[in-house]
Amino acid sequence: MWRRLRSALRSLRGSSAAPPHGGGGRPPATMERAVVRCVPSEPKLSLRFVLPDGSARHMQRDQAEPLGRALARIATNAAKGHGKAGKKSKKARAEGGAEGEAAVPDVRLFSRDGAAVAEEVPNAAAWQDGAVLHIGEARYRVERNPPALTELRLPRSLLAGFPVCPKVSAEFAAPQHCLFRWFREQRPAGGGEAAGEAWVETAVAERVFTPSNALVGLRLKLRCTPGDGEQRYGPAHEVESSGPVEAGPGACTFDSRHLYTKKVCGHGSVRAVSYNILADTYAQTEFSRTVLYPYCAPYALEIDYRQNLLKKELAGYSADLICLQEVDKSVFLDSLAPALDAFGLEGLFKIKEKQHEGLATFYRRDKFSLLSQHDIAFSEALLSEPLHKELCEQLAKYPLVQEKVLQRSSVLQVSVLQSTTDPSRKLCVANTHLYWHPKGNFGTFLHVG
Repeated sequence: MWRRLRSALRSLRGSSAAPPHGGGGRPPATMERAVVRCVPSEPKLSLRFVLPDGSARHMQRDQAEPLGRALARIATNAAKGHGKAGKKSKKARAEGGAEGEAAVPDVRLFSRDGAAVAEEVPNAAAWQDGAVLHIGEARYRVERNPPALTELRLPRSLLAGFPVCPKVSAEFAAPQHCLFRWFREQRPAGGGEAAGEAWVETAVAERVFTPSNALVGLRLKLRCTPGDGEQRYGPAHEVESSGPVEAGPGACTFDSRHLYTKKVCGHGSVRAVSYNILADTYAQTEFSRTVLYPYCAPYALEIDYRQNLLKKELAGYSADLICLQEVDKSVFLDSLAPALDAFGLEGLFKIKEKQHEGLATFYRRDKFSLLSQHDIAFSEALLSEPLHKELCEQLAKYPLVQEKVLQRSSVLQVSVLQSTTDPSRKLCVANTHLYWHPKGNFGTFLHVG
């Protein structure tokens, strides 16, 4: 009896959602979703939907395949699902009678204008956004390449007064079009030390959130809804911080410098910043802790802590170009690139040969576009470029010196940029780390208009 009632309700919902004359029409807001992922560079497209019996289907079809074959496969899957549902119990089969048999439903696809899509049309062209898929009495709104989050992560270290920049990776979406909502833990009513499980929404709805001193001891939560430039939005995801907000170090040496760089300079000027940020692989050695930086507390050498200071200082300069040396690959991918992207900077990275660190160059997107990137390994260029033939001949006279030079892992990162306001203006940015010594650290930056 319950089986027949559920079937009748589903049929009623399907008939009420169906447009006149069986066409696609404009789908109602309550219609089920059929998510299609179709990327031109890939041979297959994927189709995900949930059948009326609650079973999920995830299909892979050739993009060049005729639509009719895909619809036939959907019909077969729907019949199998209906057949399995009919075999759940002997009582259900007895009450349902013929309903327990696997009947193949009628499956058709209609465009958003209500016209039936011909079965000869290739899948890549047939499954358009806004189309309506009919599986028997059920109706599905087709969402082609909807915005979707692939990664959402918060930094492990959170400091009061320092910007929290989440890592946001999305498909068919862009962080600047995503919606962000920040939450804090509910502080216990009795004033105890342990925070509660409830969350309170903050007034911040931006990608970057700077916790105040009032949030020290409380964890943060971020809810992100992926979106694109066409105001389409995908399912939201949430992430909670692994630890609470900690007290910051107070006033920093760069705070006074930020007084002069509150705004990005005009299009007729360029502000450049260059820093050796000390790779984590070098900061955690015994030599670093006892000889190079004995005055520095152990916690302050930890990369999670230092990243808070790095991101705040670099963002506060409102620079157009930032050249960094001794950048760990993981720091670039998981921390610096997402953080500076939130402040309008695009990042390029080049790792050194046989090393875990390298160079990073950032440029402001609304001022420059990248024309080309050239990464040069000095030792390789020395041997292969005819320009350096004379230098190689001189080095050959001193085998020990030649061996040391050829063992160097130094690289040169060259970026050729073009002005977005004046395409005739180009900029060549060279970023390298030539030599390191406790008494002299030579990281160079140069640009030629």
